[in-house]
Amino acid sequence: MFALSLGDDGAELCPLPPWQAEEFLAHMDRGRAFIGRFNGLPDVVTDPASSRAFLEAYARKEAADAGLIRAIRLDGTLVGAVILRRLDVAQGTAEAGCWLEPDAVGRGLVTRAARRLIDWAVRERGVHRVEWWVSSGNAPSIAVARRLGMRKEAVLRDSHLHRGERHDEEIWAVLAPEWTAGPAADAA
Repeated sequence: MFALSLGDDGAELCPLPPWQAEEFLAHMDRGRAFIGRFNGLPDVVTDPASSRAFLEAYARKEAADAGLIRAIRLDGTLVGAVILRRLDVAQGTAEAGCWLEPDAVGRGLVTRAARRLIDWAVRERGVHRVEWWVSSGNAPSIAVARRLGMRKEAVLRDSHLHRGERHDEEIWAVLAPEWTAGPAADAA
């Protein structure tokens, strides 16, 4: 219900409300090691209570117009998500993010889902700048940023501590005029 098709392969973008916390936890368990290579979420979502708390936090963000989460489903199964970690409509800025289970990699799901999310943020919410923060070692996520028409604007050296190791973070971004004129938006 309320799904947005991402193509003819059974992929959909859907809400991910708190009542789906058990399914979200099962999804995280399936992808925990893979997702956790660059993303701290598997260290946060570890049991039913923390799974529900995470989804409730995003429900509150969405209610406050400050962020949102959308499930990526493949043939009805939750396989990943895209998020607006931050959404500041007054400032016209947002930060997008994503993750995906290993069995769903290589199908273009994140790129298609992120296109829909960014297109919504720019066209419907009037966001002028969408950022994509990524570990310099996360080549697949950097490839998504490139496919979305984003430009690398900065490298923050040793700025992110993840599981006891410091990582460089890259900031990629796309501006609304680039988005609406570019090929990534046309595909959305």
